[in-house]
Amino acid sequence: MPQKIPEKIHELTVGQLSARSGAAVSALHFYETKGLISSRRTAGNQRRYHRDALRRVAFVRAAQRVGIPLATIRDALAELPEERTPNREDWARLSETWRAELDKRIQLLGRLRDQLTDCIGCGCLSLSTCALSNPDDVFGDRRAGSSLAPESPPATRTRGGGDRTP
Repeated sequence: MPQKIPEKIHELTVGQLSARSGAAVSALHFYETKGLISSRRTAGNQRRYHRDALRRVAFVRAAQRVGIPLATIRDALAELPEERTPNREDWARLSETWRAELDKRIQLLGRLRDQLTDCIGCGCLSLSTCALSNPDDVFGDRRAGSSLAPESPPATRTRGGGDRTP
C-alpha cells in the first residue's frame, strides 16, 4: 500500500515520489534528465520534488502506456503555461491530438500481426510480403537477395581453380 504523505509536506524525496508514483527511482532520474519533471537540490545535494511531480509522473506514465514517445510527451508538457501540472482538460486535449497517431499505429500493428507468419525466417528481405523487415519491398528495388548483407565484388578465377576477390 503506498505511503500517505501528510498534506503539510510540499516537497518529496525521490524515494517518496517513487513509492507514491510507482515509478522506479532510476525512471524518475531519467524523466528528470529528459525534462519531464524537475527538482531542486538541498544544501546536502539531495533532490526535492514539488508535490505536483506526482501528477506529472502519472501523466508521463499514462502517455507512455499508450505508446506516446517521451519526446512528444516532453513537448506537450512544455506547452503548458509556466510548466504547470497537466489537468483533466489538458489530458483531454492532448489525447485527442494523439488519437490519430495511435490509430495509425494500431492499424500498422494489425497488418504486421496478420502478416507475421509470412515473414518470419524468410531471410530474403526482398519479398513484397515481408512487412516486418522490408515494408513495401523497398530493398527489392535495389537488388535481389538479402539487401542487408554487404555487397561483395564478383569473384574471379585464378590458375589454381580457386576463387579470389580482385
